[in-house]
Amino acid sequence: MNLKDEYNKTFVEDLATKLSTETSFFDKKSFLTSIINKNWEAKELKERMRHITETIHSHLDFDYQKQIKILSNIAPNFKGLTAFIFPDFIQVYGLDYTNTSLKALELFTQYSTAEFAIRPFIEKYPEATMQQLLDWSKHKNEHLRRLSSEGCRPRLPWASPLREFIANPNPVLPILENLKNDESLYVRKSVANHINDISKDHPNLVLELTKKWYGKTKNTDWIVKHALRTLLKKGDKKALAIFGLDNSKNLETSNLKLSKNNITIGDFIHFEFDVSNNSNQTRNIRLEYKVAFVKANKSTSNKVFQLSEFSLKANAKKHFKRKQWFKELSTRKHYPGKHQITLIINGDKKNKIGLELSN
Repeated sequence: MNLKDEYNKTFVEDLATKLSTETSFFDKKSFLTSIINKNWEAKELKERMRHITETIHSHLDFDYQKQIKILSNIAPNFKGLTAFIFPDFIQVYGLDYTNTSLKALELFTQYSTAEFAIRPFIEKYPEATMQQLLDWSKHKNEHLRRLSSEGCRPRLPWASPLREFIANPNPVLPILENLKNDESLYVRKSVANHINDISKDHPNLVLELTKKWYGKTKNTDWIVKHALRTLLKKGDKKALAIFGLDNSKNLETSNLKLSKNNITIGDFIHFEFDVSNNSNQTRNIRLEYKVAFVKANKSTSNKVFQLSEFSLKANAKKHFKRKQWFKELSTRKHYPGKHQITLIINGDKKNKIGLELSN
């Protein structure tokens, strides 16, 4: 089922029933026919959500305060994607009612998420909203703590970027400090993603921050590892050094071979090789490989894949075998030409091998 189909006739009928119990002035029949019309099937996810939001507004003929009271009463009956309509209502109609809107978002985010709805408030009322997010970062409810981080991520997917925080992330750091050892994985994922966002524009700041956090608790260690994923894939030596993975001296790969050298788009190959520790001490190893994919203009685009992290005893060897697909994906289209696979140990390129991809 497509995500947009979460917003279906059954949901709309349930929503209409809940709204009608809150006010005798609600025209349930008009509400249903206004939403499930001839254009409904063609609408995509966000279009359906916004269409429902606008129809709620047109059928609750009250002032904003009364509308929010009604929505607050019924919001606990809905969860997940369908409950996005409640924060969306605030995003569209509540920007001039800061106190009422922030209080309602505190409730609504516990049943879905207000990470998108909070962003216009950050842009229009930065001091008041960031203070609210800071307060939420100490809230007993994990949904509020997550919102405090997720809502002000500079590069939140599916949302407009917060350009002021892209330029200067310092205002968000107190929030992340409050959450760095959060007991909730749900919250820690947001913190890690947030720091990963920042690393794309301010790598040195992130390296300084994560170096201070690493080694303190298992929770901070988890965040640091996931927060540095972009820098680690780039082979950033300072990021690798935090985990003691910045040195590849006497670590080698050998016997790299492919199951076949010529394949067609949609097919796969196996490649195998050995990793050797030629030193006299046990070594920590981060093993990756990079595929140089041919683009439409015949240039190449590199994609790094992590294979393993492990320890290898002195003068020991370990064998690896990996399957690599070259099938079409929504995120990658393949083109014929010579592709290349490069093995990487602790950020350093080792052996490489080529293969021919054809139609």
